[in-house]
Amino acid sequence: MEPLSDLKAILHSKRANIYYVEKARVMQKGGRVVYLTEEKVEKQYWNIPIANTTVILLGTGTSITQAAVRMLASAGVLIGFSGSGGTPLIAANEIEWLSPQSEYRPTEYVQGWLSFWFDEKKRLAAAKQFQMLRLEYLRSVWSKDKDLKNEGFYVDDADMQRALDRFSAKIEQCPNVNGLLLVEAQLTKSLYKIAANRSKQSDFVRNFEAIDDASCLPIGY
Repeated sequence: MEPLSDLKAILHSKRANIYYVEKARVMQKGGRVVYLTEEKVEKQYWNIPIANTTVILLGTGTSITQAAVRMLASAGVLIGFSGSGGTPLIAANEIEWLSPQSEYRPTEYVQGWLSFWFDEKKRLAAAKQFQMLRLEYLRSVWSKDKDLKNEGFYVDDADMQRALDRFSAKIEQCPNVNGLLLVEAQLTKSLYKIAANRSKQSDFVRNFEAIDDASCLPIGY
């Protein structure tokens, strides 16, 4: 059989069809994948447009030929075996799924998204923004989480407020990425100290045994 790689031209996220077949025989016929149903009067063949198909589910009373599987595999179609009505899914082979937002876009788009990486000032600004978002997320979680409150963690406590406000200011003033790493380390150390005090873990220490080279850590850890 000749390769059918041209049938992969339609990406999976752009394909329209999902087929569920039961009480039928799926086969290859005349260069097409078809399924055969047994009617009272005669046998009927129905074509499956595999180039525009993402998934074929084979239900009860269904069989499939090796030739049909070869054609479906060449077209990148997902084959699944299921029970009556399409559930439960008993077995399926895997394909590579693509996001609908990731195809058919000019290369300038990704170049624009990544351009900040090649500019030291923009890279630092992006890193600062991530750190500020991290602080906002921490405030949001600690203000809502019931389990944390039950353990005495309140984001509006004086020590928490001082730590978050102090490091917010330090993040804004960082002159480079190494300085930002240092501030991140100091913030982490401060939060661990607050957590240890809240949980009354006076002998708490951080374990670095799993780290092969502690010298790679920023000063302050």
